[in-house]
Amino acid sequence: MALSNRFPDISRARLQRLITQQHVTVNDRPAAKKRLLLIGDRVVLHLPPTPVPEAAPVAQNIPISVLYDDDDLLAIDKPAGLVVHPAPGHGSGTLVNALLHRYHDLADIGGKGRPGIVHRLDKDTSGVIVIARNEAAYLALGHQFRQRTVRKEYLAIVHGIPVPSAGRIDGALARHPRDRQRFAVTHHGGRAALTFFRVVETLRDASLLTVRIATGRTHQIRVHLAWRGHPVLGDRRYGSRIHRRHDPAVPRQMLHARLIGFTHPASGLPVEISAPLPSDMQDVLESLRQSSGTPH
Repeated sequence: MALSNRFPDISRARLQRLITQQHVTVNDRPAAKKRLLLIGDRVVLHLPPTPVPEAAPVAQNIPISVLYDDDDLLAIDKPAGLVVHPAPGHGSGTLVNALLHRYHDLADIGGKGRPGIVHRLDKDTSGVIVIARNEAAYLALGHQFRQRTVRKEYLAIVHGIPVPSAGRIDGALARHPRDRQRFAVTHHGGRAALTFFRVVETLRDASLLTVRIATGRTHQIRVHLAWRGHPVLGDRRYGSRIHRRHDPAVPRQMLHARLIGFTHPASGLPVEISAPLPSDMQDVLESLRQSSGTPH
């Protein structure tokens, strides 16, 4: 193996994991384990930072809006700007810190740094997020997410007007070869990702979409819509420079987790929980409607 000869201090097993995790690129594309190298190939190893042992998150009195609450689970209307769980750069002030203040029995459910967390939303995405309140619910809900039986529906305001007005975006996602903080659609490996969208309102140079995801990849909706040429308004990471110049008055990415549906882990009955459109998205929509002369 070329990498083991070049990096003798790193075990073959770890090098294989790094390839699988797409930390190795050949000519700016994720490497395959059995790829034969040619003269002139550019091989880059992106060593991830050494993980720091997680400290148990502390309870903090942070206001949260509860949409649903029973003995097994709860649902929160997460505001934009709130990180879901502690991570590098966000050691406190997260949704987990707020939950531990209000629900003292969450601390031992699931992972130490992510008690009760079975799925996530990006920091600047608002909307409904479900939390497990006991170990049985944690395992059952996690199974539903892995089996892709959870219904997840979003509202997004995007640049442009998609044609056709409804469709599917099927594109595997991998880390961007030159920016490890971003993801990109790839035709070589990656993780399968499937998104469905429908235009519900057209505005001047913008549209309001309902978006449903069959998979739950990091940044999936944002990457897929940008790949189709309709990035989410206010998305500083995936919008092009031209799009970003038109977003100065948009406070954040206009993406909202409107609805989640699943089977209750205890009763076995279907549950559907929705979160109202937040005021910042309502304001952007109203401004777009006024500028386009669209009544509402």
